[in-house]
Amino acid sequence: MSPSPSPTSSLLHLAVALDGTGWHPASWREPVSRPRDLFTAGHWAELVAEAERGLIDFVTFEDGLGLQSSHLLEPDARTDQVRGRLDAVLTAARIAPLTRHIGLVPTVVATHTEPFHISKAIATLDYVSTGRAGLRVRISARPDEAAHFGRRAIPRVETFDSPAAQELITDLFDEAADHVEAVRRLWDSWEDDAEIRDVSTGRFIDRDKLHYIDFEGRHFSVKGPSITPRPPQGQPVVSALAHQTVPYRLVARQADIGYVTPHDAGQARAIVAEIRAEQEAAGRAAEPVHVFGDLVVFLDDDPAEAAARRDRLDALAGAEYRSDARIFTGTAVQLADLLQELQSAGLTGFRLRPAVHGHDLPAITRALVPELQRRDAFRRSYEADTLRGLLGLSRPANRYATA
Repeated sequence: MSPSPSPTSSLLHLAVALDGTGWHPASWREPVSRPRDLFTAGHWAELVAEAERGLIDFVTFEDGLGLQSSHLLEPDARTDQVRGRLDAVLTAARIAPLTRHIGLVPTVVATHTEPFHISKAIATLDYVSTGRAGLRVRISARPDEAAHFGRRAIPRVETFDSPAAQELITDLFDEAADHVEAVRRLWDSWEDDAEIRDVSTGRFIDRDKLHYIDFEGRHFSVKGPSITPRPPQGQPVVSALAHQTVPYRLVARQADIGYVTPHDAGQARAIVAEIRAEQEAAGRAAEPVHVFGDLVVFLDDDPAEAAARRDRLDALAGAEYRSDARIFTGTAVQLADLLQELQSAGLTGFRLRPAVHGHDLPAITRALVPELQRRDAFRRSYEADTLRGLLGLSRPANRYATA
């Protein structure tokens, strides 16, 4: 079996994952975090502006359909951690006109959100940002989130290791794959030249270039066409976080980027190989798919300072911070070494999760990025006008257009 191609470049791609005041649960208690500003447009605008100054490929905005929780599958009663979020898609749309180059990738929950709504929301974001939109698709296995909508029940599972849990997760990820397929078809339901806008003849659109998608899946059916013309990128970038074979399969079937969580180069190599094999099984062997490694980062000028800061935040939180992703504590030089080691295992980029936005995001842009540039491992300027362009992904042909 020949390996599936990845986007070819010796340069690393960097994304930053934004959530609240940072990924450590006590981050809001840091003076630099200004928690009173958390639900203002200015808070998010400043973060994205800092990321853009660092030439970051894109930022992701976390979102969900229930309050954040210290428990994976149910609410908690904690009052000492950030709770509540702004809508990720609307936040990205608000920030888009304030930026020029950086990609904007909000999170959407496929489980309880209609593909038609998501397709036009992300297409609109692509227009507002002039071609810099993407989405991060995720599922919801929380019964309390299903109760917000009243259309389906999600059974409670105690552990993901049980056969019942695996059956539920597989079903939810299969639904997410169908969801993305419907969204992608809706983006293509208008041909690129469907809008004529000819005042002299009075023809605004060519109705023959709008197409019914007639999607029929196990979970929903969508007629189409969209109400929004084909986005500037043709297909905005689709991404997903994946930790095991079932979500790896979603990445292989439908995503342009998969975020994965290896803790060393050996794990990274095995994950990349599995995703490439799943790509081939899905008939996408010829399509480039990025595999980004996720890391939580505590960055300081001295490793001892970073470790002490993490310990202090853990003490405020009342427990050691744990994550699905590897937690890096150290200097920009040490992080650059690690990123290049993981890149050699087949990763094409990284999505960094700042432990404290106000501290670790500037450390990424002002210390890590210059170090990578010194090594000729990261761009020195934005070289494309669209997110697909930054990622080395071509603009895809419309599946419904006739020759």
